[in-house]
Amino acid sequence: MKLKSLFTTLSLGAALTVSASSAKYIFYFIGDGMGMGPVLAASTYNRVVLGNDNLPLMMTFPVAGQVLTYSASNPITDSAAAGTALSTGHKTNNGMLGMDADTLSVRSMADVLKDNGYGIGVVTSVAPDDATPGAFYAHVPKRSMSTEINKQFATANVDFLAGTTLRGAKDKEGNDTGVLQLYDKNNVKVVRGLDELAKAGNHNGKMVLLGTEPFEAGNMGYTIDSIPGMLTLPQMTEACLSFLEKKSPSHFFMMIEGGNIDHALHGNDGGAAITEIFNFNEAIDIAYQFYLKHPDETLIVVTADHDTGGMSVGNRANGMTVKFDYLASQRVSKEMFSDYCKGILKSRRIYKWDDMKEYLTDNFGFWNVVPLTDAETDRLQKAFVETFENRNSSDEKTWYSNFNAFAADVFNILSTKAGIGWTSNTHTGNPVPIYAVGAGASEFAGINNNTVIPVRILEAAGYKF
Repeated sequence: MKLKSLFTTLSLGAALTVSASSAKYIFYFIGDGMGMGPVLAASTYNRVVLGNDNLPLMMTFPVAGQVLTYSASNPITDSAAAGTALSTGHKTNNGMLGMDADTLSVRSMADVLKDNGYGIGVVTSVAPDDATPGAFYAHVPKRSMSTEINKQFATANVDFLAGTTLRGAKDKEGNDTGVLQLYDKNNVKVVRGLDELAKAGNHNGKMVLLGTEPFEAGNMGYTIDSIPGMLTLPQMTEACLSFLEKKSPSHFFMMIEGGNIDHALHGNDGGAAITEIFNFNEAIDIAYQFYLKHPDETLIVVTADHDTGGMSVGNRANGMTVKFDYLASQRVSKEMFSDYCKGILKSRRIYKWDDMKEYLTDNFGFWNVVPLTDAETDRLQKAFVETFENRNSSDEKTWYSNFNAFAADVFNILSTKAGIGWTSNTHTGNPVPIYAVGAGASEFAGINNNTVIPVRILEAAGYKF
């Protein structure tokens, strides 16, 4: 796993204070699926593998606490209900977006701030019409209503939106839904990539920044895959900040979602999840550098919508033995490797076990860095024969992907050997962390219900719902 350390040593002085001034500049970071376990795993990798004793930047903030995430309908929330709580202060049923449990539309904090002159930006590494970003501008009874979510953005209180692709621009049959025409009528400019954004100049309307060639419609791509030309979360964060500094220099609000963290955790891909948290941390550092210049007027809040995967440092198979250095040899995500395996099956080319062994050695360090027993090697070879020669295997189905059976087996072995534990391939009811620094940060200490987070952010700015 090719990583550089993105953990920043806490600066002394202004960074150690918790300001009582009003928050004119608000950065709201939501690590999708980023429970306590994944944060600890990233911190552990940073210390044990990279030899860096500094904590992740967010963990150095002077205020820390935990957040309860249950929804109105279930002890385990989905992203729509959690996003609604984090945006509007209302619990709702799983699957509902920007509405309370009685299907009544509720205002988001972005609406309140926009009404008081704030510039508004919403950034994500997944689809901009997905649950978490959509919770800040849309009101629909079902999160799957992508076209309606996109259409509502045309007149929503958001100035800058960034993500992968507009999933609602076409229907399931590939027909145009009229979303882009509606955007044109409302002076919403859609650009793809940073080059087009630069050419757009000082557009006086709303801006939508999309990826040029995302990994898939709902995923910009994983940091671990080193995809050439991939638009990254830090780049989108920089672009949004630059846009808002010009459009609304005196006060603005940004919500930045690390959506790919959740995708990796759904796949029980520990290496990809850790690199996405590193990437998320790099985006946080952009806001932190801004905070250092405006410590009395800036608030940074970092939290998550829910925990995904129930990830742990340590598992039943290995007991207290953890070998995170094994993850350093991972070069591709589980999804990328699964697609590679599916490509072999589709091509029907002759692909031998020795070919796969070479790939696993090059991309996962198997038999080289990661020692496999004879029994584990035999297990993999039998899985290879069943999948690629007998073509007798079933995909592992998760929330976002159907993983090739052989790929799933490889990652099960990698997690076990590295000492990563998983309790689920979907969400859990575990609490998630919250970290804060700046104006009003002291209000986020201790145990918080997710509905109080937007209320306290607004109070830090001097407003109420």
